[in-house]
Amino acid sequence: MDSLPERKKLCEVIDPELEQYFPRLKDTPYTIESEKTRTYNCIAWAAGVADRWWWPRGSAYYWPIARREETLACFIEAFENLGYQSCNTPDCEDGYENLAIYLDSSGTPTHTARQLETGQWASKSGGLEDIYHSLEGLQESDYGTAEHFMKRPLPRKPRSRRKPTVSSNS
Repeated sequence: MDSLPERKKLCEVIDPELEQYFPRLKDTPYTIESEKTRTYNCIAWAAGVADRWWWPRGSAYYWPIARREETLACFIEAFENLGYQSCNTPDCEDGYENLAIYLDSSGTPTHTARQLETGQWASKSGGLEDIYHSLEGLQESDYGTAEHFMKRPLPRKPRSRRKPTVSSNS
């Protein structure tokens, strides 16, 4: 039996370019959630921003803190500035939004992914699309592996205010 029809069930659209960069995507479910764009990257996307490219090096890129180094410590500090704190696990925790920082073999940050409330991970792949994927789907690629995890409380949803009901006693 050919594996392509089975993969089609896992992913409505298969992108050979994504699968070239991330070979493990071929064996894990993923969905494409946007068109390709170079407006923003994975770091911005993980921070919830979709209107500019974030990177610590290069004056053309935004970075949320004064320190601009391609180090794990600098990435941790940048995300701490956004309310994240380091944690030991990628496991979904009620009331929290998780983040994974991928490191290459030399320990340099290469990518970030944000965990959705469903437990899936969301990423922006450079100038490619936003995708929903498993944590393993991007492992063993040029991005390296997800090595450091952070979490922050989800914003509280405002309580719905019900309009008082007017009773008509006629």
